[in-house]
Amino acid sequence: MFTGTAPKDSPTAIPFFRPSISESDIARVAECLRNGWLTSGSRVALLESTFAEMAGVEHAIAVNSCTAGILLGLIALGVGPGDEVILPSLSFVAAANCVIQLGATPVFCDVSPETLSCSAATIEPHISASTKALVVMQYAGAPIGIAEICALAKRHGIAMLEDAALSVGMQDRGSWAGVHSDGAAYSFYATKNVTSAEGGIFVTQREDVAQRVRSHALHGLSRDAWNRHQTTRPWQYDVETIGHKANLADPLAALVLSQLGRLEEFQARRDRLARLYNQLFERVDGIEPVSPALGPADRHSWCFYAVRIDPERTGYTRDDAIEYLRARGIGTSVHYIPTHRFSAYAAFAGADVPVTERAFPQLLSLPLFPDMSTAQAEHVALTLKKTTAVARLAGKRVRI
Repeated sequence: MFTGTAPKDSPTAIPFFRPSISESDIARVAECLRNGWLTSGSRVALLESTFAEMAGVEHAIAVNSCTAGILLGLIALGVGPGDEVILPSLSFVAAANCVIQLGATPVFCDVSPETLSCSAATIEPHISASTKALVVMQYAGAPIGIAEICALAKRHGIAMLEDAALSVGMQDRGSWAGVHSDGAAYSFYATKNVTSAEGGIFVTQREDVAQRVRSHALHGLSRDAWNRHQTTRPWQYDVETIGHKANLADPLAALVLSQLGRLEEFQARRDRLARLYNQLFERVDGIEPVSPALGPADRHSWCFYAVRIDPERTGYTRDDAIEYLRARGIGTSVHYIPTHRFSAYAAFAGADVPVTERAFPQLLSLPLFPDMSTAQAEHVALTLKKTTAVARLAGKRVRI
């Protein structure tokens, strides 16, 4: 492994991510805290209508996490015991966990080498008589040609759900996630393009799906506290189904509402930083950005920026690079450990996903966030490129 400490004259440590919280964000939350209503109320209602309009969908239901949105979406689409759900292994484990919690079986499909997202071609071989639904994710927030996947699902009579955790700000041929599918769950987690610290939102064009998600998000109650508060009998409600507890609180909704007002600013900055990284890694042997080609109506959200490290060409492994950068004050991450590799998923260890298996040991996510400076991005890229020279000077043996 490379060792050493950051030089005394090194720039300020660069984290993998730092949220951009403005005084306006803080003021909106403080205002919400002062008004005396802290659970789901007027701010949640405004968030839902605002997000639905921005995304171009009929319905939006604020929830306490993207994971909750996925779980409730699967319930609304009728997924249960005996069903199979096709999804990528190269993704965060949340969706697969939701499938298993409902008594269904995850079927892991491979991803495209260019996008590292699943596609109609990687999904179709896994469709069987037991397939109830697909869950697809846009790797790093890159558009994946969702129309083709939706068409495949429709031909086979399969429900289609998007794990849009990385997709706030993304446009796939001009459309947000959830416009063409049966539904999409977005994340407002701390590292996402806009944040409520914890939280998410489920969107859909389908009235039936929206009603089921909304009911299940709050214990199956017929009316939430805010709606009951507007009536003469606020204590009265029915329990229409056996639901969950997944509603979002007003102060968190206030924060993400303020952040949504800055989305274009955030997105423009992410675009510029990603273009800079792409330029800095041009013709660098063994460091390949995961930067799929975009069409004229596409927009990448750049929720994170990933590169592939080829140890045969660089002389060092992805894990070596992580340690080398960490010793010099630069934070990184890995997206993702394939789900079928976790001990809880030992029964799925034999998943036939060769592209995923080749990609995972090479994937490294670099710092990218709206308040990151151009100089910091240049420093990250230069430091990573230097690892090749250091490895060669050290006569390092490649560990694969």
